[in-house]
Amino acid sequence: MEAIYIPGLLKLPAHTEVIEVNECLAGLETLTPVRGRVQVTHKGNYLEVSGQGSTIITLTCHRCLQQYNHRLTVDTSELIWLDESAEQPNYVPLDREIPLEDLVETLHPQSNFEVDTWLYEQLCLVMPLQQLCAQECPGISVNEQGSLSPKDRRWEALESFKGKLL
Repeated sequence: MEAIYIPGLLKLPAHTEVIEVNECLAGLETLTPVRGRVQVTHKGNYLEVSGQGSTIITLTCHRCLQQYNHRLTVDTSELIWLDESAEQPNYVPLDREIPLEDLVETLHPQSNFEVDTWLYEQLCLVMPLQQLCAQECPGISVNEQGSLSPKDRRWEALESFKGKLL
């Protein structure tokens, strides 16, 4: 996916570019390509970006450790401010308080807008924090002795040593 040159948006009708997406994004392992669309509109001193997309990813259940497929769907919009000082390196000490108005996305007005990076970030934001294959997932089964089932032979030496200590 090609980046959008921000000043080039001003030459388009309604200062808007619409990108149809049907490809895999770098850094995001998916079973299907990301399908959707992203619309970028130049509004003078900011960009209005909106996008819809979906794909299927493979996750690992946090309870039973089994893999399962999950559909990621994003339908969002964002305002990205255009600021001349956006690409200047800022040294921010870790103990400095940052005002709320500084917590916004900014780009230099003469730079590029990376559509694939923006879409990747939006999909990462909708990934579930608690990954469960099902709400009623029982988790890993435990037998009566309290050890995991099936028994792992690599722990047998440690089990025999444990018996000698008791």
